Amino acid sequence: MELDEWWNDVMPETRQWLISNNGTALTPEVVADISRAGGLIASDSWWMGERGPEGVFLSDAATDWIEERADNGR
Repeated sequence: MELDEWWNDVMPETRQWLISNNGTALTPEVVADISRAGGLIASDSWWMGERGPEGVFLSDAATDWIEERADNGR
């Protein structure tokens, strides 16, 4: 599922966290909410970034997408 498909289905708190913490590792709660909304964290989707010891990250393109939404008040 694409980012723009699950974006409106995550909890408002998750969207706010993603905007406020754009570019940092996702918390387990954020990962769970994205998964609940249909975003497959284990997928090779364009919006998935690196996975490492610090956690799971969104891609740079996803970070830009979220930033654009925040700037436009969506």
